[in-house]
Amino acid sequence: MKALVALILLVQLPIHKAVPAAPPAPLGCDDPESEAAAEVAVNYINGHSHHGYKFALNRIEDIRVVPQGPNNDIIFLELDLLETKCPILSPTPLANCTVRSFAEHAVEGDCDVKLQKVDGILSVLASKCHSHADSREDILKVCPDCPLLASMNNTEVLETVSAALNDYNSKTTDSYLRLLEIGRAKIQYHPGHVVATEFAVGATNCSAQEAKANVGACQLLPEDQSNFGFCTAVMVKAPSQDLQVDCQLYGHQVPAPAFPCFPGYSRLLVLLQGIILSQDTSAGLAPSAVGVTNHNLGLFHNNPVASESSSSEILRSMLSAKSVAKRAVAEAAQHDKVPRPVGFVPPPPPCPGRIRYFDI
Repeated sequence: MKALVALILLVQLPIHKAVPAAPPAPLGCDDPESEAAAEVAVNYINGHSHHGYKFALNRIEDIRVVPQGPNNDIIFLELDLLETKCPILSPTPLANCTVRSFAEHAVEGDCDVKLQKVDGILSVLASKCHSHADSREDILKVCPDCPLLASMNNTEVLETVSAALNDYNSKTTDSYLRLLEIGRAKIQYHPGHVVATEFAVGATNCSAQEAKANVGACQLLPEDQSNFGFCTAVMVKAPSQDLQVDCQLYGHQVPAPAFPCFPGYSRLLVLLQGIILSQDTSAGLAPSAVGVTNHNLGLFHNNPVASESSSSEILRSMLSAKSVAKRAVAEAAQHDKVPRPVGFVPPPPPCPGRIRYFDI
């Protein structure tokens, strides 16, 4: 009898089911956590780029977080970047680098980055980037008289770089400099004919005086002594003639810049130095630079020490993330059709984020 009463009482007790924890709210593109991940990603991209200039964050286009376990998340980012005036070899911190203005013929970078966050520590697993200069039409609409980017293998560009280096080396008492790569160039025809160039250089084991006797024997300093720099040159060809050259050497950096560490570095330098020795109009450029106006941020990199690194996985995951984002936009649009009280201001969408400089 007692057992029966106990059973009846148990049946009458309210049943409490465990309520699953609500999933965390999705990150917005301007949330501090998103910006922290973007900062790590941009530093990684600049640290693994071998050509051209450093890039700065302009906008976080999208972010998706995939939980892997306690305190372990995979983060997918879509980033819009803008080229700065700091060469990739420059020791200047990115925070101190000026983004090129729209009128200077800006260059935009688009990057997909996969990161992992474990116990609050972010690391990049893979990245995929490409860059492009703004269209000529867009620039001329805003600034009809602004000179546009010229092809880096343009004959006038190569002549200007060669003349500038010869002029600098003929006047310096320091190391003889060799060309590493042409960064960018512009040609202006009105009101005067002017060619403006920017190019990276490296110090050699010869003084400028020694190079006059046997320039072919002058080689770039070894990595543990390397000294890279950057030059700007402006050649006025009409109505008068003038050449202005300014070169700055950064001094030896420890660790050495990423530029000399990539495969084929020595072979590339032989090609780059050819312009100074032979005046060949194509020898001063890497194959990827011939006929183009800007160095492509063609970075496709997998972290070899990351356990989650996979070049194909980042692409599949990015496509999946974009599909989810499209569904979210469609659902939001449907949700907006619901009648709202007068004066209601909908919250801003979580992505894309704010534009830091300007839109291309």
